[in-house]
Amino acid sequence: MKIRVERDGLADAVAWVARSLPSRPPVPVLGGVLLDAGSTEGTDRLTVSGFDYEVSATVDVPATVADSGRTLVSGRLLADITKSLPAQPVEISVDGARVAITCGSAKFSLPTMPVEDYPALPAMPQHAGELAGEVFGQAVSQVAVAAGKDDTLPMLTGVRVEINGDKLTLVATDRFRLAMREFDWKPSGDVEDAAVLVPARTLADAAKALGSSGRTVELALSPTDGLLGLSGSGRRTTSRLLDAEFPRYRQLLPSEQTSNAVIGVSGLVEAIKRVSLVAERGTQVRLEFADGTLRLSAGGDDEGSAEEELPVEFTGDPVTIAFNPGYLQDGLAALHCDRAELSFTTPNRPALIKPVGEDGVIPGYLYLLMPVRLPG
Repeated sequence: MKIRVERDGLADAVAWVARSLPSRPPVPVLGGVLLDAGSTEGTDRLTVSGFDYEVSATVDVPATVADSGRTLVSGRLLADITKSLPAQPVEISVDGARVAITCGSAKFSLPTMPVEDYPALPAMPQHAGELAGEVFGQAVSQVAVAAGKDDTLPMLTGVRVEINGDKLTLVATDRFRLAMREFDWKPSGDVEDAAVLVPARTLADAAKALGSSGRTVELALSPTDGLLGLSGSGRRTTSRLLDAEFPRYRQLLPSEQTSNAVIGVSGLVEAIKRVSLVAERGTQVRLEFADGTLRLSAGGDDEGSAEEELPVEFTGDPVTIAFNPGYLQDGLAALHCDRAELSFTTPNRPALIKPVGEDGVIPGYLYLLMPVRLPG
């Protein structure tokens, strides 16, 4: 193999593929990045791929191919090298069991891995529909924040993707909070309604890379094969679905509220940060809502205390409730909005946080947060 490729395109491709590789691969070749140089329909290209039997990532990069071929090298090392190269064209050639990388005056020689031992990349599943990249990227980021990180509870580490006609719903929960986003998409003519569970980290990484403004993301799905695919902008990724039962979350959503508060997001976030400085290990921040005022407080006599008052648009019964400050800030940050509505039933029941625009609550997103039990 002998090729010439632009540095930025190569570095971006290798970095994205390397992110999907396991930090401790069970066999060395699964920590490798596959470089496949060739020509498709008269166009030279370099395909950069990675696969660990769970997640695959593939990027096509324009290249000038003198000699086609394939080689496998350490993904982490290649990512470190390509991002540090000077802003000049990169030449890559394979000679025997080594690959040479030349960029300007920088030269690297790396050992190759046995490409014949590398697993075959999975094919993309059946095309299911198209999504607006920017909407999809924002939706996944809003929901993935609530996904769990405990691998012993796999049903909580994923994002539930529900297809219902031209509506797509994303949901995640770690038992302490839940995030849900619903938006329109363009399903293909023969796609059936379905609900699958996708690893949250994989979906978030793919959505961030593919969710550019003005771009279209193609969703491919095969529930029977346990595979989901996403593609766009020359990038393709597949992920194994989680074989776990997602909690019945809709019964958690409050059907009525006894009080509502509308408040500026940035002011509330800054106040939470200040007050929670004295909260022992971020245990809780107390919020007391009454007519026109929100009083935040945290701490006690032993570790110090703090309080702050903010103006608020409040209706309903006064309420005193406490939350984990980190979870509360996550929910407010996920709104992507200047104002938020917080609605309550009782201090022991979940609260709902929704974005507020000029015309009131913006439909499509909600963040449910379990309160922390108040002392006494």
